[in-house]
Amino acid sequence: MGENVNFQDLFKKSMLHLEAFRSISYIDVLLGLFASFGIGLFIFYIYKKTFRGVVYSYNYNVTFVLMTMITALIIMTISTNIILSLGMVGALSIVRFRTAVKDPLDIVYMFWSISAGIATGAKMYPVALIGSVGVGLALLWLSRRKVREQPYLLIIRHSETAISDVRIQLRKLTYTLKSKTVRKDYIEMTIEIRLRDDNTAFVNVLSAIEGVNDVSLINYTGDYAQ
Repeated sequence: MGENVNFQDLFKKSMLHLEAFRSISYIDVLLGLFASFGIGLFIFYIYKKTFRGVVYSYNYNVTFVLMTMITALIIMTISTNIILSLGMVGALSIVRFRTAVKDPLDIVYMFWSISAGIATGAKMYPVALIGSVGVGLALLWLSRRKVREQPYLLIIRHSETAISDVRIQLRKLTYTLKSKTVRKDYIEMTIEIRLRDDNTAFVNVLSAIEGVNDVSLINYTGDYAQ
């Protein structure tokens, strides 16, 4: 009987010890917010520098800064109490975001912001700083390699009289025929080409051919046009 009482007392003391909040100073909070804000601004700069879409969204980019800071606040909060951390995990597990992400690379920036916020909130500042610099440099290097050779869709709509002239000009390019639509009045071809620079003079040459109605050059990622 005495052993059961001692066990219950020990269990209660252990639970009280787990529920006790660990003191966190205002300096730690300010330092964590300042560090997460700085890393968030670095993510903001990298995203803006490496963005290759059509319309740049300032508001979407700002969310990376706020996401880093909010994640750091959450980690600082749940690190003070194990019971609160379990409840926070359960609460966050039911959150669902249904906004479609058009560019898969945006998911990388989201995870980067969350990871940096977790490391900053856990006071692992070297991990957050060195890791963010490494990820940022990798994204800059990969984005520069992407710019050197980008895929484009060349859409040509012409009449039958311009077939030979169009073929002569296309022989000067390295291309892959994606689709060809033949109608009574015109022929439409969709061609994939890759450009290493911004030299698009061939578009003017093709459009100047007699019998060519219009020529369109569209940049795309392989899955969707931009």
